[in-house]
Amino acid sequence: MDTNESAHDNDPGAHQPRGIARTTQILRFLVKYRSAGVFSGLDLDAADGVADGEPPATEGKPEEFVDDLEALGPTFIKIGQALSTRPDMVPPPFLVALERMQDDVAPIPFEQVRAVVESELGVRISKAFAQFDEQPLGCASLAQVHRATLRDGRLVAVKVQRPGIVDIMRADLDALAHLAGGADRMTDIGRRLRFADWVQEFRRTLLAELDYQAEAQNLERFGQHLQGYPELLVPAPVWDLTARRVLTMELVQGTKVTEISGLRRTEHDMSGLASALMRGYLDQVFVHGEIHADPHPGNLLVTNDGRLALFDLGMVAHVPPKRRERLLKLLFAAVDGRGEEVAAEAIAMGTRLEDFDEARFLREVGQMVATYAARSGAGSLSEGRLMIDLVGRSTMCGLRTPPEMSLLGKTLLNLEQVSHALDPELDVKAVIERHLEHVMRERLKKALSPSNLASELIDVQALLREAPRKVSDVLSLLAENRMQVRMTGLEESHLMENLQKIANRVSAALVTAALIVASAMMMRVDTDSRLFGYPAIALVLFIVGAGLGISIVASALFGDHKARPREERGPR
Repeated sequence: MDTNESAHDNDPGAHQPRGIARTTQILRFLVKYRSAGVFSGLDLDAADGVADGEPPATEGKPEEFVDDLEALGPTFIKIGQALSTRPDMVPPPFLVALERMQDDVAPIPFEQVRAVVESELGVRISKAFAQFDEQPLGCASLAQVHRATLRDGRLVAVKVQRPGIVDIMRADLDALAHLAGGADRMTDIGRRLRFADWVQEFRRTLLAELDYQAEAQNLERFGQHLQGYPELLVPAPVWDLTARRVLTMELVQGTKVTEISGLRRTEHDMSGLASALMRGYLDQVFVHGEIHADPHPGNLLVTNDGRLALFDLGMVAHVPPKRRERLLKLLFAAVDGRGEEVAAEAIAMGTRLEDFDEARFLREVGQMVATYAARSGAGSLSEGRLMIDLVGRSTMCGLRTPPEMSLLGKTLLNLEQVSHALDPELDVKAVIERHLEHVMRERLKKALSPSNLASELIDVQALLREAPRKVSDVLSLLAENRMQVRMTGLEESHLMENLQKIANRVSAALVTAALIVASAMMMRVDTDSRLFGYPAIALVLFIVGAGLGISIVASALFGDHKARPREERGPR
């Protein structure tokens, strides 16, 4: 048995150290890959080497990095999956290895499964189900799935969360948040990439994934949104048998996309399934504002009746309307080959860091989009690869992009892999270009809906009602010479706190100097009270002064932090 297999033989987290020992274990892992380029941002020259077919040299093997992540337990398996969507933090060789990360573990005993199901549903398994298979259909680090039959004869799949997994993950996330906060305070790359923000967002997403009632809502909502695509199937949840740690849904039987035989592909035209999948997900992102972060081939089945079934909708990111509009404008500009507009939208969505090189960014993005637009057909560059490369270029030039850009790029790449597995001849780029017009029409319909129009009319009514009075107030103040302009900044709490700190240190330094000078002068005064052979008063004054001086130096060295680099966000 190899090392990778043995790492999965035990229940994840069963013998996992806690507290300081766990933090030390995580630190040891981070130190091991400190020079591998992971978590440390990217270099533009290194990226150029990748584009020329020469991967950058890295310390530590990517496959070994993935093995070490898996050995750290379920939290870090999920971190690896999240890092595979962050080309701004992970070098290309590691991204490829992370995409192949396995999430298969040994099953937990059925008695534990029974205990979780009965505790969550409040009834015995024999009462809720006519039959419940003890052997799981599949196992992962967070849950395992069992086949069951309802009392009315319907076949269902029951997803059961592993016992204690929430406590394990909370402890790991607390340790990571502590380490990330320290990295943000003490390192330049931390101040640049904001690890603490990333860990906080990851924590929110992961804990939401552990709530199976939220996943059931995602299944139901996706099913409603994709009703216009009869080629696609989303299994419906069974709400009466769904709880926070147990999800019961329709059982869908079929063949994994990656296991479709050449004979079946020849006998049945799969291009319709691939096209419907791409169009449905574009609607989901740009019309409904949701990104399914993990539509990889393992989560898709071709059913016996020729439909494509979607599973594992725990990780769904919501895109705000204005961010959605900018992403759509960016994709439209990329399709038309307008590189300057692509760069402008990226800048508007991102955060410009202190070292942002706008001229270089415009030039790099313009060349990249021109190369993308010039290719078509089978040799065309994919939209997903374009988005991923755009995120990488942004980070190299000092622009922090929103996480939705990376998620969208990763989702499109996964969809393209599925589409090519279904129909290798499908021109994915052409499908996306044609469907973007449909997306725009649907967005216009939603914008012109009665509820949206009513909201806009209310705003217009308020403006018309309040405008005359406000204009009159301004004119009155001007006429009476009572118009005042208030400038903020000098009274800000941080500024006052820093000024007080400076004044306190100057005062303490003066007192320290006075004490030391006084002690030196008192040393020459001969007195009867002596301490260690020196005049007692002089020695006490010297010790107090020295202590104050040491405390001032220690406070300056350890208490003062570098100011955060200047950042500028784009317009909302």
